[in-house]
Order: sequence, then C-alpha cells, then structure tokens
Amino acid sequence: MTMRHLTAAEMREADRRCIEELGVPGAVLMNNAGHAVYREIRGGTVGFVCGKGNNGGDGFVAARLALVAGHDTQVVLLGAPEDVRGDAATFLHIYRRLGGALVSVTDEDAAREAVADMGHCACVVDAMLGTGVEGEVRGLCRAAIDAWPEGAFTVAVDLPSGLHTDTGEILGAAIRAAVTVTFQFPKRAFQHPGAQAFTGRLAVADIGIPPVCADDDAWAALKAGWTGTNAP
Repeated sequence: MTMRHLTAAEMREADRRCIEELGVPGAVLMNNAGHAVYREIRGGTVGFVCGKGNNGGDGFVAARLALVAGHDTQVVLLGAPEDVRGDAATFLHIYRRLGGALVSVTDEDAAREAVADMGHCACVVDAMLGTGVEGEVRGLCRAAIDAWPEGAFTVAVDLPSGLHTDTGEILGAAIRAAVTVTFQFPKRAFQHPGAQAFTGRLAVADIGIPPVCADDDAWAALKAGWTGTNAP
C-alpha cells in the first residue's frame, strides 16, 4: 500500500482502529511518538512547550528522554497539571517524578514570558496543538506562538501548531519549525505549496500504527476475516 496524505478525520480513525479494535495501547503509540521526537533534538538545553492534550503527551515523553540523557530540560505547560488527562497525564507524571523542571502557565502574559525565556535553549519543541484544530488560534497557544524565540531551532510535534491539518491554512499564526516529526502518515496540509516554510524538514515516523488502519478497503477485508477469539 502506498503512503497517502491523511486528513485529521482519517488520522483519528486510523488511531481509533489501532487502539480500540486492534488493541494497541494508546500509551505505547504515545511513547513511540515521543521517542521519534527525541531523535531530532539537538544537544544542550532543550525547551518544550506542551499543551494539555495528546500532542503535549508526546512532548512529555521526549522531555523525559532528554532529561534522562542528561540534557538541561525545561517544560512549559499551557494550563494546569490537573487538567492533563489520560496517557498524557501518565507521561507528565513520570517526567515530574524524575525531577523534570516544569512551569505551568494559565494566563497569556505568563505564557508569553515563559516561552520568550526559552531563547537560550539549543532546541525548542512545539508540542502544543495536534491535528483537528479548527478556527483561529487564540488564548495561551496564540500567546506562546507570538512569543516564540526568534531563530530558535524548533522541532514541531506532528505538525506545526497553527497549521490547519487538512488545508495548510495558517490559523492566525503558526510555528515555523526547522523539523516537523509527523506520525505514521503525512498530513494533507503538507501538500499545500506554502507548508514547507512552516514545517521545515519533514520526518515521517513509524509509531506502530499498521498501514491497514488507514485503508478503508483493506481494513474491511481484514475485519471480514475476524471470527471468534480474534474479534475485538
């Protein structure tokens, strides 16, 4: 099967099939995603700007790996730790238990200040917004984008925050990354002529989602063969 560019809805369905029907734990996929991000990190001090969702969870995994490897590691969380849920909360907890530095910001001024303070970092990771974002970016994420350190070597998680997954449209403002680590399948946005100015080098990372999960016909054929004990 050839790799095709997926929409946000198609990517969500591929995730769902892998987790809910095949039975691959979401935490496994998130941990694999974080490892892929970590592989693109430069040495020295590493900053992470993380949202409260799964994109942030990928960032927490990469931050843990950077911390354990001996990097000076700093995380800015856009929100309160208690608002992080699911697998992302698990990996945030692990990072903090290992002694990782974290600043939680809940207002736009604090977000701007915390992100601007990362100007000394050798690498800054954008783990704010994932696929499926609609409408102009506002609030804490917009403040963080506006304050992003100029010239910082930036690694974007899955796609640059502020880039519409399907159209490549800039949703008011977007991160300009040196490298974008996207997971399992390239996203439809990457076909937009102006996308490369924001994605930089594109790395498509295998995180363990079988290609069949993104192919409706192949998926239907696979499920048709499920009987008895191998059915979900």
